[in-house]
Amino acid sequence: MTTHANHPFHLVDYSPWPLTGAIGAMTTVTGLVQWFHQYNINLFLLGNLITIMTMYQWWRDISREGTFQGLHTYPVTLGLRWGMILFIISEIFFFISFFWAFFHSSLSPSIELGMTWPPIGITPFNPFQIPLLNTAILLASGVTVTWAHHSLMEGNHTQTMQGLFFTVILGIYFSILQGYEYMEASFTISDNVYGSTFYMATGFHGLHVLIGTSFLLVCFFRHLNYHFSKNHHFGFEAAAWYWHFVDVVWLFLYISIYWWGS
Repeated sequence: MTTHANHPFHLVDYSPWPLTGAIGAMTTVTGLVQWFHQYNINLFLLGNLITIMTMYQWWRDISREGTFQGLHTYPVTLGLRWGMILFIISEIFFFISFFWAFFHSSLSPSIELGMTWPPIGITPFNPFQIPLLNTAILLASGVTVTWAHHSLMEGNHTQTMQGLFFTVILGIYFSILQGYEYMEASFTISDNVYGSTFYMATGFHGLHVLIGTSFLLVCFFRHLNYHFSKNHHFGFEAAAWYWHFVDVVWLFLYISIYWWGS
């Protein structure tokens, strides 16, 4: 590694974390297959452990590069911004495929479904119970993360910490309620196309909530350690963008699947 470069770009050093991350992902997926077929969860837990350790060490290295080593210059952060924007666009198209499957089946239900929607035998959730509460929770979390962002730009350390804390708590609360809703459901993912599209769409959204909550929790601890300044906090901005994306997807899910689809 050279000690000086005549350009503002960041040429990354050799890192073992992409390899260990790939090993962790492969072990997790293989463990899922073993769990589903042999009811043994050990390999799945090992894969999760490898992935979590990789996440911690990789994020630690990136935090050091951006915070202490000064490697995240303006051109580098510009590239990171475009990378995050394109990633969120790809996620939008990912969810479009689930909505497409839902509307394809619901707008013209086949004779196998009894030509009705929801299909015969399916008792959908009441959209004005837990789903409405979850909507209020996510909308409130959008307010608190915006509050945290504006506080950070104004240099208010305490209010940024409070806003992030409340956002993380609301994200955890949402996930708990989603899990409770799944336990109380009268249908499963194998109950015709309604169950398949419902659990694929809401399940992947729930996964994104867990990822976003983890993202914001990392930002919370980084903020406690004074990693962010008024003008240099892209890690937090990326988390806020991602969280707003999760909010918007839920609104579409609530309106189309929970309310209209029921």
